Amino acid sequence: MRNKLIATLVCSALAVTAALPTAAQAERHRVQVCRDESSRGARNTGTLVGAVGGGLLGNALSHGGGKTGGTLIGAGVGAVAGHQYAKHNNTHRVCHWEYR
Repeated sequence: MRNKLIATLVCSALAVTAALPTAAQAERHRVQVCRDESSRGARNTGTLVGAVGGGLLGNALSHGGGKTGGTLIGAGVGAVAGHQYAKHNNTHRVCHWEYR
């Protein structure tokens, strides 16, 4: 009988302890979390526009028989430049609230 009484008291104490909020749970607060997000479509468009513009400029600046090489190099450089420009200039901030 005494063992049952002790077991019941221990279980009751554990149940009450588990139901009470801990210090960490009581100190939770709301925090705004933000991140920069860019759209993939804008980067693709920037790459395409940069490649076309760079190819035209490379063709115009190259001489004689090196027009094809100048066009290809200009298109490559323009594609990289257009992609980087679109990536850095087309980001927007996305925020949400979290409880921590």
